[in-house]
This record gives sequence, C-alpha cells and structure tokens, in this order.
Amino acid sequence: MRNAYIKGTGSYAPANVVKNDFFKAVGSSDEWIFKNLGIRERRISTGETTSDLAFKAGQLAIEDADLETSDIDLIIVATATPDRPAPSCACFVQEKLGAMSSVAFDISAVCSGALFSISTGVQFIRSGMYDHVLVIGADTFSTITDWSRRDSVFFGDGAGAMVLSETEEDKGFIDFILHTDGRGKEHFTILAGGSEVPTSQDSVDRKQHFFHMNGPEVYKTAIDVVPKCIDEILNKNNYSVEDIKWLLPHQPSIGILKTIAEKIGMPFEKVKTNMDRYANTSGGTIPIILDETHKNGGFEAGDLLLFAAVGAGWTWGTALYKW
Repeated sequence: MRNAYIKGTGSYAPANVVKNDFFKAVGSSDEWIFKNLGIRERRISTGETTSDLAFKAGQLAIEDADLETSDIDLIIVATATPDRPAPSCACFVQEKLGAMSSVAFDISAVCSGALFSISTGVQFIRSGMYDHVLVIGADTFSTITDWSRRDSVFFGDGAGAMVLSETEEDKGFIDFILHTDGRGKEHFTILAGGSEVPTSQDSVDRKQHFFHMNGPEVYKTAIDVVPKCIDEILNKNNYSVEDIKWLLPHQPSIGILKTIAEKIGMPFEKVKTNMDRYANTSGGTIPIILDETHKNGGFEAGDLLLFAAVGAGWTWGTALYKW
C-alpha cells in the first residue's frame, strides 16, 4: 500500500543569538527563564524574512533527499508570520527555490502548523496525486513580539523542513489524530490586522499587532489535551508508550513537556528538546528537532517515533511514524 515517508530533512535559524540576560529589562532573569521554560537563548532575525528561513531549510531538505527542486510537486509552509498577508509565504519560497512546477500554499495552525501540514502532505502522497512534497515549518515571531512584555521571552525565529516521498516499504507514517477547539481562540491571538480589527493607527498605538498570550490557559490546556491525544493514537494502533523510541514534540516549555511525559508514563530521556538553544520557534519546532536528531544519527530503521503539538485555536494533534 502506498504510504509517505521522510526522505530528507533540513533546518535553518538566524545567526543572531539573544541570551536570557537581554530580558532583565522586562523584569525577568536567566535563572527564572531556564528553570521554568528551559530556554537559555534564542535566534532572532536581523532582516531575514520568514520565507528566507523557509527557503534555506527547504533547500537543505531537498539536498538531503538527493532530489532536485524540479522533483518537488507540492510545497506546504506552516507559518503564523508570513512575509505578507497575501500572497502565501509558500509562493515566496517556491520562487526562491526555483521550483516553478510545484503547487504551493500555506497552512495556519500556529504551533500545531507543522503537524497539520505534514498530515496534509501525507494525504496527497497516499492518494497518488503527488510523489514528493516539501513541508516547511517557519516563523519569525520576533516580528509580532512586544519586547516590553515579560512574555517576550518565549519565542525565537527558525525554520525546519522535510521532504515527504512515496514508498511501499514497511516504513513511514502510521496514523494521525488532529483536533481543534475554536472556543480557545482568545487565549493566544493577534487581535488586529484582519477583517475583524483592520489595521489602523489606533490598532498600532494599542499594540494589537503583537501576540497576546494567556500563559496559564496555555499550560492548563497543553497538559490536558496532549496526553489524552497521545493515549488516543497509541490505543487506536495497539501500541504502548514502551514501544516508542522518541517523542518529538512542539517546544512550548520544559515544564509542559515534563508534565506530558509524566502523564503518559514516558521517561523524559525519550523526549527530544532543543528549546535551550532556540526557544519556541512555533511552526519550526517539530521539523527542526527532527532534522537535528536525524543529522546526529538519532534514528535507526524500525524506530517508532511520536510527534505531538498544541497551538492557538486551540489546535492539537499527534502522529505515529516508523523510521
């Protein structure tokens, strides 16, 4: 049966490093940020756009897959911070790659965006419509961050990419479970810039173009819905936590990930993290940690991987993968 597997991976982050000491100005400290969030530093763009990051990560993934840009049938970019409201960030990426025979579009699910995009790309391959799909998660949250607020410590800029290709071998994606609950839309949002609150001098003055986050609600939701979703996909496919080699999650905070691991009965040593170096790169988190683990020889044939994410909306989901 035709399935999709990860043929190549790539990632890219800006060179500019911002350490936790920067946030003393907003009343935070390196000790508090690392203890509570697991972050030491993050990468912040000094002029590179989201599509610039996405292009570089995508290019590396195509090279790793030993393909040419002309082989790519579809480009999906998961982002909450596109270069412009229109056209899609994927159109910018397509042009920069020179992949002019590909279809390209964005998916917006914020921190769950990469997982939602992967699931979409897999369906195109399973259906037989496309053979090679480039999925990129990329965000420059620095462009929507109010640096005078304490919650400015959470995010960094970065992009990760993977090439999904068709296979009939015993490997690839096993299953996805995705969820949405729009009743959570106010807990992580950008209030202005859309049709509800069009851009105006007033919206700019009131700083409504920056993200607003209800931290306690994010924490409470994440530690509730993600463990339930993990249990759901494991039970549905007759696996146990012990069968999983690695959990590759979105990177919201070290506290959230430790609580999730505890709730599902997984040793934290099996949870891949890199937020100490990148913070939360939103759509970029899962493909970046995937690329780093892959390039460091972290996967062996037959390994069962578990992907998990929760994001604004609320949106959340899990995926099972056999390497």
